[in-house]
Amino acid sequence: MAQYKKSEEAIARLSPEQYRVTQQSGTERPGTGEYLYNKQPGIYVDIVSGEPLFASSDKYESGCGWPSFTKPIEPAHVNELTDTTHGMIRTEVRSAHGDSHLGHVFPDGPRDRGGLRYCINSAALRFIPRDDMEREGYGAYLDQVEDI
Repeated sequence: MAQYKKSEEAIARLSPEQYRVTQQSGTERPGTGEYLYNKQPGIYVDIVSGEPLFASSDKYESGCGWPSFTKPIEPAHVNELTDTTHGMIRTEVRSAHGDSHLGHVFPDGPRDRGGLRYCINSAALRFIPRDDMEREGYGAYLDQVEDI
């Protein structure tokens, strides 16, 4: 079983934008994220801890300006907390092991796929293409990634 955790080294490797998003609960500007239009098969892992978060097969175009997913690949890796900042009540999504701020979850996703929209900052994620998953230790998740 892989060990996923937050470390000083991992934090030190973050770009200023990755740090702002994951460690200071920042939000990248809509439409600017590296993975917004990524359609490759693979998985998205926490930029800090490496824990698997979302699969490409659950990614969809929501039009919100951030990568959107219908569900986490491993629900235990995603914590949902009430966020009352900015005069709104929202549900914040954080990684369980890395404690990275990922984004928010909203109840306006595709009805036929559970109705949720996980609106996630690209800066909180690292994408691992399907062909690299086995080599990088994520082979157990290949069955959750669509074939090309």
